[in-house]
Amino acid sequence: MRLPALARKTHKWLALIMGVQAVFWTVSGLYMTAVHIDTIHGDHLVRAAEPAPIALGGLVEPGSLIPGGTRSVKLETQLGQPVYIVDAIPGRMLFDARSGELLSPIGEDAARDRALSYYAGVGGIEKIELLDAAPSEIKNRPVPIWRVEFAGLWRPTLYISPLTGELVAKRHDLWRTFDFVWMFHIMDYEERTDMNNTLLRVATWMSVATSLTGGWLLLYSFRRRRRARKAGA
Repeated sequence: MRLPALARKTHKWLALIMGVQAVFWTVSGLYMTAVHIDTIHGDHLVRAAEPAPIALGGLVEPGSLIPGGTRSVKLETQLGQPVYIVDAIPGRMLFDARSGELLSPIGEDAARDRALSYYAGVGGIEKIELLDAAPSEIKNRPVPIWRVEFAGLWRPTLYISPLTGELVAKRHDLWRTFDFVWMFHIMDYEERTDMNNTLLRVATWMSVATSLTGGWLLLYSFRRRRRARKAGA
């Protein structure tokens, strides 16, 4: 096969393959720029934390909760009450800071109350369940975990830790759509996290090859036209 014919055929098939991927890149990029990243993160779903002083009088000594086995202790307020979040050798735990009572793992009612206290929307809770396996939208998060879905546009969902009562993640359909188009954008169809995967590198070099063969064909066509004009002169 002559070199121009080989270059033309190579360019045609590369352009066809990369043209499809270019559409995916364009559409996914358009979505990611059209929807503000703060909206994607779901910041509007959660009430802004209002710092409030905690009276230290009457609180139990955190070191007495798990003697000799505490890595760290955090004092905060949940549902208007002071609590200790303790990272200990057995794991993370939640304690009532006034009585020292162990509150974790929190049950459904406690998870419901905390989700309502975090949620900034107007819809009520439609579904709450304790998951033993993390869904793909919160992969690598520790389980078990409470999933609380609210009524309203875009299916807003909060994930609450049963061990600490903390808000672990917030999700909604705009985020889920972003995650889906992000998969096409970086061409990682499994974990959706690797922006330097083999498939993306192959596509990059295929794009380079498409440009090079297209450039060569363009120069070749100019040369062929000049030859044709000289032959006709």
